[in-house]
Amino acid sequence: MALARLDKMLLTRLLPVGLITLAVVSLAALDRDQQVPIFRSGADIVPLYVTVTDQNDRLVANLTQDDFEVYDDEVQQEIIVFRNDVQPISVVVMLDTSLSMAPQIGLLKAGAEQFLMRLLPGDQGRVGAFNDKVQLSEVFTGDRDDLIEELDDLDFGNPTRLYDAVAVSLDALKGLEGRRVVLVFTDGDDNSSVVSSDDILDRAIRAGVMIYAIGLRAEFFNGARMVRSRPDRNLRKYAQETGGGYFELRGTDELGATFTRVAQELHSQYVIGFAPAELDGERHDLQVRVKQGSMTARARRSYVADPDQLSGTP
Repeated sequence: MALARLDKMLLTRLLPVGLITLAVVSLAALDRDQQVPIFRSGADIVPLYVTVTDQNDRLVANLTQDDFEVYDDEVQQEIIVFRNDVQPISVVVMLDTSLSMAPQIGLLKAGAEQFLMRLLPGDQGRVGAFNDKVQLSEVFTGDRDDLIEELDDLDFGNPTRLYDAVAVSLDALKGLEGRRVVLVFTDGDDNSSVVSSDDILDRAIRAGVMIYAIGLRAEFFNGARMVRSRPDRNLRKYAQETGGGYFELRGTDELGATFTRVAQELHSQYVIGFAPAELDGERHDLQVRVKQGSMTARARRSYVADPDQLSGTP
């Protein structure tokens, strides 16, 4: 009898604990579900994807919201969204396969493969190339093996339609949620595009797409003589204005490490959001600062305060 009463007392005391545990687990799951869509459709929030480096250009990934300041047209903003965990990306990888890259195409594909191998669950991509035409794989996929296989189908040509290739990439990213990225590689100037450089920059800023660019200084035989090329000077401006990164190489031996660095940056960025004071349809200057003076924050430098551009922008 005494043992029976003891079992009953223990059961009575343990039951609330079990319920409490169940409630905590349920709330934790609910919290995770609520955090997945960082910027919900219809919310007028300006999203910023921020890369922070120290004085030795090493990535810094352990900062808190209090370490950042955000300014819209020089007016400090309240940060209402902050995340420092890994967020998925949608990326278009565009490679220059014009005549000048023919001797190095194997190394270029091997470098791009290093990037694709580092895509994480939730990431998705498409692979393309440009020369006298622009080529792009059919659909976005998170299957890294499929993306790497697509590299084998990239074709060659002679002129360099760099701007057209970025325009095709921006079109492909339309309507997608989350971080959208164009990763473009070239060793020369654009010399054959229909789209202008200014149009590309304006479209990227309005869409909130980050442009990462890898440029290579190359030396090649053009059929008559040895020629030296340098990457299109607009690439650096694209990266700076959109919050991406620009890397200029002097040798193909750095390709693998540079593509790997881009993947590391994209998976080490902070997500910061603020609500604009007014939606005037105008372009606003942006600045993100880290309070610790030895660190540098890189993010897009402007946005368009248009509800059609902001609503539903993750």
